[in-house]
Amino acid sequence: MTDTVDLHRITTGEPGQGPPVVLLHGLGEEASTWADLTARLPGRHTIALDLRGHGASPQPGTYTFDLMVADVLRALAGTSTVDIVVDIVGHSMGGYVASLLAGRHPELVRRLVLEDAPVPPESGPSVPDPNPPARPDTPTRFDWAAVGPVRSAARAPNPQWWVDIRRLPTPTLLVSGGPASHLDPARVAEAAGQMPAATFRTIPVGHDIHTSAPDDFAELVVPFLAV
Repeated sequence: MTDTVDLHRITTGEPGQGPPVVLLHGLGEEASTWADLTARLPGRHTIALDLRGHGASPQPGTYTFDLMVADVLRALAGTSTVDIVVDIVGHSMGGYVASLLAGRHPELVRRLVLEDAPVPPESGPSVPDPNPPARPDTPTRFDWAAVGPVRSAARAPNPQWWVDIRRLPTPTLLVSGGPASHLDPARVAEAAGQMPAATFRTIPVGHDIHTSAPDDFAELVVPFLAV
């Protein structure tokens, strides 16, 4: 896809130390958010990416999940990992990107972790955004133009997403932030129940689980990725 961009990355470990662990952050965040988790994976090669519009990656002004998936695939090709399987951990927006990538390219993904990721409607009208954020008065560390398209796309029906996850063979861990999250835990549990190799867990600390409860998050994720 010609509209893809080169994504900035933060890496740890060396290639060849098992399948690389690719980490995808949420909306408004960046690769550095994964520093605590990667420190707990000393035997693994980790690749934390700044998704388009975030961190040190380009701000092209166009933000769709299809382009984000294509960007990640381009990044993997650039690290010579596209011919082998990877593990992917995705939070929120990054979890949606990860689920789309795994659904379309299950041969590339060995294990998948979705941290409080949005679950799109299967059919019907788009779900209205109940609390659209106001643009801050001060500059942001990411392109604010991404907020509207990303939030709208996450609430739009995506029947193909449901088709793909229902046949996804990849062992998947879905972690919900519980009632304190703005994402309905029941929707996350519903998605897990539709997947052939999924495990659903709750860490009731809200949406940003890996930063709000890093010990609890690592206790689930590190062993899951070690299998």
